[in-house]
Amino acid sequence: MSKVDLKVDWCEHKAAAYAVTHWHYSRSMPTPPVLKIGAWENGNFIGVVLFSRGANKNLGSFAGLTNLEVCELTRVALDKHLSPVTQVVSSAIKFLKDKSPGIRLIVSYADTNQNHVGIIYQAGNWFYSGITPDSWLYKDKNGRVWHQRQVSKSGIKPQYGELRYVAKIDDCEKIPQTGKHRYLYPLDRAMRKQIAVLAKPYPKRESCGQSVEGDTIDDQSIE
Repeated sequence: MSKVDLKVDWCEHKAAAYAVTHWHYSRSMPTPPVLKIGAWENGNFIGVVLFSRGANKNLGSFAGLTNLEVCELTRVALDKHLSPVTQVVSSAIKFLKDKSPGIRLIVSYADTNQNHVGIIYQAGNWFYSGITPDSWLYKDKNGRVWHQRQVSKSGIKPQYGELRYVAKIDDCEKIPQTGKHRYLYPLDRAMRKQIAVLAKPYPKRESCGQSVEGDTIDDQSIE
């Protein structure tokens, strides 16, 4: 087998959007701002690893971190590739740490509603900190799915500092969602020590034969 030259670097929004809409089950970009890290094998573009603030405004509050010190791994969207997913993610994290030294912790989620348990994180030695509370999604008349933070009774809600029109709760189908597995990846020694006390045993998938490739990293919110 020939040697694979894997490289990661910043990529343009157009490339990231293409990768997500073609190679990720969500088919949608996460809410900005988004750090877009592309991956290339032997010079060929194979996809992206995306980091963002996620849907939770208090993402790092449990660890005493501000929004400038924590980010969420929200997408891994890859075409056919030779490098293991864990290697691509690890390379992206190293690149992020080098280019954004102020970030101390990465958080990500495995969606139980997609039958994910976080195989990718477990293979990458992330800390598992438990499962989030159950929640709801809302599907409007056009079939668009909204996160529970994106709907209101009046159809108007403050977002990003201004009032915006959103889906009305009464006009949507309410879809129950089970909680998501939360994983943590500290980027410095002090944070690792702090997070280690939160670690719990990894959850296991009931069905057999699940691979790292099949357990897609997903976003906390659906746009």
